Amino acid sequence: MASMVVQLMGMFLGIVGWCLESSCINSAVWRRASHGEAVMTSSSRYEGLWMSCASNSLGAIQCQRFKTVLGLPGYIQACRALMIIALILGLLAVILAAMGLKCTKLGSTSEETKGKISLTAGIMFILSGVCVMVAVSWYAVRVVQEFYDPFYGGTKYELGAGLYLGWAAAALGIIGGAILCTSFKSSRPAQTRSLNYNYIASQPQKIYRSAPSENSVSKAYV
Repeated sequence: MASMVVQLMGMFLGIVGWCLESSCINSAVWRRASHGEAVMTSSSRYEGLWMSCASNSLGAIQCQRFKTVLGLPGYIQACRALMIIALILGLLAVILAAMGLKCTKLGSTSEETKGKISLTAGIMFILSGVCVMVAVSWYAVRVVQEFYDPFYGGTKYELGAGLYLGWAAAALGIIGGAILCTSFKSSRPAQTRSLNYNYIASQPQKIYRSAPSENSVSKAYV
């Protein structure tokens, strides 16, 4: 019962992390234009992995997708690839985690096989979180480097809300995957102990009798 609760908790955290990953990759606020030196600001500009947006003081927002892929910086293309891989791994992990729960039945699947499925789901959740963590941190490092570079002539940006969503998603995915892996590890020793007990009980009993002494043999001849 306790291991099933741990599995459900790990799966829940993994699903929440995967939902945050989906929100993060679709967010257009990975970085926003800095207004640190401006006295009055009537418009704001922010960018994501797929589009660039601008808004004015009246609330009008205009977004435009990036027209080229090969013309984008290399780190943006790498972050796109990492986020897509993370979403695929997270989706597969959710499916495997649901199949590996102890409260689900998959034909004649044994408990050990379901535990291995749950362990695989936990590892995939961790890999998904690591991919998101690398993508978000890499993007944030480039934004900070451009902000503090005195020779950078372009628009300086600051960290956006999409990056914080990514960090939260990565943390939840890694924690949920670790909990699933721990649940399989904690349930394995009890199973091996029961197998050893059944093996010992199934062995046939042996009865040893003492050898006849010389006195008993002489009495038989008399």
